[in-house]
Amino acid sequence: MKDIKIEVKDLSLHYGEKKALTDISMQIPRNKVTALIGPSGCGKSTFLRCINRMNDLIPNVTITGQMLVEDVDIYDKNVDVVNIRKKIGMVFQKSNPFPKSIYENVAYGPRINGIKDKKKLDEIVEKSLRQAAIWEELKDRLDDSAMGLSGGQQQRLCIARTLAVSPDIILMDEPASALDPISTSKIEELIHQLKEHYTIIIVTHNMQQAARTSDYTAFFYLGELIEMDKTKTIFTKPSKKQTEDYITGRFG
Repeated sequence: MKDIKIEVKDLSLHYGEKKALTDISMQIPRNKVTALIGPSGCGKSTFLRCINRMNDLIPNVTITGQMLVEDVDIYDKNVDVVNIRKKIGMVFQKSNPFPKSIYENVAYGPRINGIKDKKKLDEIVEKSLRQAAIWEELKDRLDDSAMGLSGGQQQRLCIARTLAVSPDIILMDEPASALDPISTSKIEELIHQLKEHYTIIIVTHNMQQAARTSDYTAFFYLGELIEMDKTKTIFTKPSKKQTEDYITGRFG
């Protein structure tokens, strides 16, 4: 189906004996924002990390089922994991700029991927910072250390760094949870702009943020996907009582 970017079929994940995800099946549409909501420990971030195979780095993890990105099962043994991670960018809860200049933070990924030409790198850095809506703030400070930026600026720099390697999909794990309200609204506005070019999946604890930023919402509980639908439907007419209880604040 051309409008589906990711299709998940019966995905389960164990940490050793402990089951963290159970038979997750869902379709994530392209060029939309999909929010993953649910109480702490319900499997949202674990599921997010399945999409770029970051859970592979944890010992004793077993994953079964399929995760199809553009109809390719990323858990197939013949798949090039490095290639997958190039196509799927990740923005973490805590901004994690490298202790380098602003310019070098953004140029880092393209350099690793073999781009050495200074003019080309300059273009990528400017384009990525513009896409992350922070070029005007930083264009005269490119040689300054990224560590001197505010939290909100650091997070937008990390988004620019993710964009610099031209991913198809952007994963965001509570990207605004450590930020003040003004920085949060800038990140939300940015998410809205980026979905024209990228498929975005965001984990958030903030119901209002999910309602404001996403087109689709998936509600997780105890490692299971309870339901997924258009965000408006989930927040106004969910089909499962558990979802309604969570959204109205009866538990979680």
